[in-house]
Amino acid sequence: MSLSISQQQLVEQFSLLKSWEDKYRFILRLGKSVPAMDDVLKVDDVLLNGCESNVWFYGEVVDDNLHLNIYSDAKIVRGLIAIICESFQGLALDEVVTFDCAQFLEQLGLLSHLSPSRGNGIRAIIEQIAKLAQKH
Repeated sequence: MSLSISQQQLVEQFSLLKSWEDKYRFILRLGKSVPAMDDVLKVDDVLLNGCESNVWFYGEVVDDNLHLNIYSDAKIVRGLIAIICESFQGLALDEVVTFDCAQFLEQLGLLSHLSPSRGNGIRAIIEQIAKLAQKH
């Protein structure tokens, strides 16, 4: 599968960042773009298991388009959420199901720098997105 425009843009942006510290700062900046979630929505029913920090996941498919509202109390995870959401942007539902987002994040040089528990949490988010797309 070739890369979508959003994925290509992420690859280009990360290719400009030479050190892990630069990537880390960039991820934190991206995390600021994730809209705050109203406390009323932060309920246990949508809290993802397997994440080191709290991650609330809302997703729906409307007119064959994926709509994601994901939030974390951890700054770095919010940045990774922004990257994950951007990497799925514009994909058809069948592409969402087959897209190996974990491999893509590794291509960006991200997963190898995360703790095992944080990596598991990121994989839980990706898995939840794929399940949502599979339902439709």
